[in-house]
This record gives sequence, structure tokens and C-alpha cells, in this order.
Amino acid sequence: MDEEVLRKYIEAGRIARIVREEAAKRIEPGVSVYEFCEWVENRIAELGGRPAFPCNLSINEVAAHYTPLIGDELRVPDESVVKIDLGVHVDGYIADTAVTVSFSDKWDTLLEAVRDALEKALGIVSPDTKFSEVGRVIESTIKAYGFKPISNLGGHSLARYTIHAGESIPNVYEPFLRGKFGKGKAYAIEPFGTNGAGSVREGDIIAIYALIRPNLRRRLNELQKRVLNAIKERFKTLPFAERWLKDIAQVDELRRALRRLASMGFLVQYPVLIEKSRGMVAQFEHTLVITNEGDVIVTTR
Repeated sequence: MDEEVLRKYIEAGRIARIVREEAAKRIEPGVSVYEFCEWVENRIAELGGRPAFPCNLSINEVAAHYTPLIGDELRVPDESVVKIDLGVHVDGYIADTAVTVSFSDKWDTLLEAVRDALEKALGIVSPDTKFSEVGRVIESTIKAYGFKPISNLGGHSLARYTIHAGESIPNVYEPFLRGKFGKGKAYAIEPFGTNGAGSVREGDIIAIYALIRPNLRRRLNELQKRVLNAIKERFKTLPFAERWLKDIAQVDELRRALRRLASMGFLVQYPVLIEKSRGMVAQFEHTLVITNEGDVIVTTR
């Protein structure tokens, strides 16, 4: 990782931190989820970055991947727990961060547990720290508060224009996991905690996609070609929302084209993820970069 790449990670992190903190102050019951996510994404652009993925605004038992659909009328409910997950990239180098805001003091301890788990996990990271040790710290911290970590969600390595770069950092102890942190790499650590069963399932809503195989040989109609070309030009391999393509076609035609491109293998779909027993979910996340010298830089603080 050269100095220019490190500078871009740090700049992405600076923007992500500002927007995360502003977003946490701005969110409140009654706010339009559509308008809020559009504000987050526009604010990232105002500060000189670009969204690395659609702003996720996941409420209560929804753990991740909720971003508004075209025409979405959802508003933030009273006494809800809201996860704001946002990403910023500078020239493809990504900072991924999340915060949870609760509008009921009933869930203060859950938020404290997950926030504490993230802080403790960050505190043990150095080159050659095993991913399993981070999972151990996250799990033991959240359980000490009387909650469960979500076992089938976790952190991940990051690469240029790639949110999930192949390495996973668990939120529970996995003693046989062989991965470890390395110099010259970036990682996102994101504990999730719940009062529920401790795992998530896929929901029915799909509003986020990403390009995974851009050059497949398939017969496409004209609309499918236009949609695919717009995805390649605008987003490369980063996740995107259907609403980011609303200028291409009417909503029903656009959705059919996206689903067809997914079924043919061009795109991967990201369904919303819901806590299996519909327990309450909290999430906190930071991105860190390990320099060639072994220094650990948390870019979103």
C-alpha cells in the first residue's frame, strides 16, 4: 500500500466519519427513509467522495441491506432502533461505517454492548492478529451484557471497488478459522447484537445489486443492454440501488431488467436481512487500514 492509496483511504474515512455523525444527529421519528438516504448519499458527494454502496437504513429487527425502493413511503417509527450503514469511496478506496440510534431508552444497554464490542475488537488488532480472536472478543463482550452476537453476519476485508474482498471477520469465536490481519490491507469490523436468536434470514425485499460478471455472453434486449451499460459506467463492481437507475426506465421495466440480469449471472442481489426471531438488532462499524509499517489506522474516527 503506497502513500497515495493510504491517503485515499484516510480521506474516504474522514468523509464517512463526518456524514455518519451528521446522520446520527439528523435521524428522528417520522423522517422519510427515502429522503434521508438520498440526503446521506448527496452529502457524501458534497464533501468530495462518492457512495461506496447505497445508504442502508435498517429498522428494529431488520439487520442490514434495507435501502429504499423507488417510491418507498416508509418513515422512521416512534421508539424504533435504526441502523445507519454508509460507505464512501475515493477513487475506489472504501471506508465502511455504521452507527445505531435508538428512540427508546429500553435499548440503551443493547447499543452499549455492541459499541463496546467494537471498541474492544479494534483494540486488539495488529498485523497477524487472528480473525478468530476478534470474533472471540466480540462474542464475549456482547454476551457479558446479556445479548447475543449475530453469528451469520460479520466484518470483511476491503479492496479497490470491492466491498467484500474475500476475507470474513466473524462476530463469534470460530477456533478453526485461519485468517489473520495483514499489512497493506483494509478491513471493516462490524459487530451486530440482538436480544433474539442470534442469526439472520433473508427477507423478500431486494433493492441492492452489484455487478459480478460484466462480460458474460448472453442475448440481451435493448433495455437490458442499457441497464447493464449504465451499471458498468456508473458503479463498476460496487453495490447500487435500483433508485440510482430510475432515469433509465419506468420502475416496473427497470425491476424486470435487473432481475433478469441477476438470473443470467451478471448481477448479485442483496435481500434485506432480518433477525430470525425478529429480535431487536444494533450495529456499529469502523474501517481500519494496516500500513506497510504495521500501524493500525482507524479511518472513520
